[in-house]
Amino acid sequence: MEEDPGKSGSGGGGAEGIINLKPNSSMPISYHPSFGPHEDLLLLEVDEKLLPHILHQRVTVRGECDEEAVLCTSSTTYAIKFVGNSNSIFLIPPFENSEFTDENGEKGDSCKAAQVLKLASGNMELVEIAPRLGKLKSLLMENPYRSEEDSVDPMEEEEYLERGKMGLYRWEDLVAKVQASDEELRAELKALSAVEINGYWRIVDDEYIDVVLSMLLHNSVLFGWNLTSLNEDEISSVLESDGFSRRISLHNLEVYGNKLDTDMEGKCVWRLDEKRICVHFAKGVLKEGKMKMDRFMEEWVQKIPARMCADFEMLEGEVLVEKLGVETWVRAFSVSSLPLTPADRFAALFREKQKWEMKDLHPYIRDLRVPGVSAEGLLLKYTRRTQPTPGAELIFSAR
Repeated sequence: MEEDPGKSGSGGGGAEGIINLKPNSSMPISYHPSFGPHEDLLLLEVDEKLLPHILHQRVTVRGECDEEAVLCTSSTTYAIKFVGNSNSIFLIPPFENSEFTDENGEKGDSCKAAQVLKLASGNMELVEIAPRLGKLKSLLMENPYRSEEDSVDPMEEEEYLERGKMGLYRWEDLVAKVQASDEELRAELKALSAVEINGYWRIVDDEYIDVVLSMLLHNSVLFGWNLTSLNEDEISSVLESDGFSRRISLHNLEVYGNKLDTDMEGKCVWRLDEKRICVHFAKGVLKEGKMKMDRFMEEWVQKIPARMCADFEMLEGEVLVEKLGVETWVRAFSVSSLPLTPADRFAALFREKQKWEMKDLHPYIRDLRVPGVSAEGLLLKYTRRTQPTPGAELIFSAR
């Protein structure tokens, strides 16, 4: 014989009554006076590691009107998927300590019934995904920072920005437009060498940053600066006298160098990164187009600072090497120019070359990150592999 719910210790009606219902006990169910579709109420299933973020309101839902929304914590991005159920789920609101009126207008005891507010046919699930950062670079390239902005009088700078605000984005603008967590967004801004200027995130025009670097290297010879120990204040002062603002001078150091500890006098010290400098000049040489390897190496070595050493291995993911008969040719092909999503990345790679050896392919896919999928898994999904002869290199082509 079933126990009376009022005597079973269930603790009353509503959701609490159902949750605390003891075995072999029962509780009547009725329609809530506000029963209906309630499309603003959705079930969300989360795992234990995400629950604290949601309960403490440390998550945001991001996406523009024409995009599928994503949910972000401070460091991770999740796709929101709707999963249908074969059975409907009753949504019962928390217990309210008051009488309710049933569908006949009669008052009833809320402790004796659980009131169903809505029938849910499914729930939302969260699936960790790679951040959707593809549009960030195109947004920042709408209005890159150019040399003429460094010549604007500081007193007129705000007015100048107001006139040219089209294509300028503050942090909150990027958060609203780019589907990524704050941590992932900041990492990509750093990867793109973006800099915050007057509250707006900007990419400095390539030609301008080249000019600043050339002037820094020129002054290093003129003043006998050690490229492994550059005084920040001295660098900025000299470059300012050459017409470059302090913020651009510092940004140039961030792009091509690493900040060291302060020196004995408490001044900031920087070390230029040999690989970044060498890659920069290699790209400059290859702007002319495809070149024979011998000629490229000769011109490259001439361009880099005398105290640095060029090593072709520095150019992994930046150039492609081709054998044409007995001659070897090299051309620019940078991983930074490729799409960020795996499907688009592999499509772009196979448009460039129909077949790849692993040693050539790896530099162009090693930065791909898909939660729950290994690099081998990506290769299985997007490529077909062949081995012409036993012991030969594996060849990858489009699936």
